Amino acid sequence: MIDFTKLDYLKIGNEKQKRAYEVLTKYKIFEILNYYSPILAGTIPIEIDVEGSDLDIICEVEDKIEFEKFLIEKFKDFDLKIKKSNINNEESLVCNFELEKFPIEIFAQNKPTVEQNAYRHMIAEYKILQEKGEKFKQKIIDLKKKGIKTEPAFGILLGLENPYEDLLKF
Repeated sequence: MIDFTKLDYLKIGNEKQKRAYEVLTKYKIFEILNYYSPILAGTIPIEIDVEGSDLDIICEVEDKIEFEKFLIEKFKDFDLKIKKSNINNEESLVCNFELEKFPIEIFAQNKPTVEQNAYRHMIAEYKILQEKGEKFKQKIIDLKKKGIKTEPAFGILLGLENPYEDLLKF
C-alpha cells in the first residue's frame, strides 16, 4: 500500500499528482507545516479528483489561536481565508488559499493526523478502489462530476446508510 503520510508517491503519479508535488515542494508547504504532522488527504492522492478539487492538508494542532497566527505569518503573501468550525463535535480550524491554480485547504484538529476522519476516509476509499477496480473508480468520478461529495458517492455505490460513519468501518 502507498504510504500516504509522505509525498513521494506523488512524484510517480498521474499528471495532477506530479503537479501537486511540484507546487507543494516549490513553496515548501510541508516543510513549513512539518511540526504539525501534515498529511495530504482527499481525492487527489487516490486519483478520484475532479476539476476544482483542492489539496487537502490535515494537521494536528493543540492551540488553534497560535496556529492561526502561524498561518497568517507564514502564508501572508496569499489571500488567506480562515474560519473555525465544529465537525463531529471537534473544534477545527480551516484555512483556504490558492497556489498556482491549486485550491489549498489546511484543516487542523487537536488529534493525530492519522486518526482524523479525512485520513481514515481516504484510506478506506483507497482500499475499496483497489478492490473494486477501474469501473467503480470511474463511477465515483462521474458522481463527483455531478456535484456529489466523495463520501456520499461511495455511499450511493456501496449502499451505505451513513457513508461518513460507515466508511470508517472498512
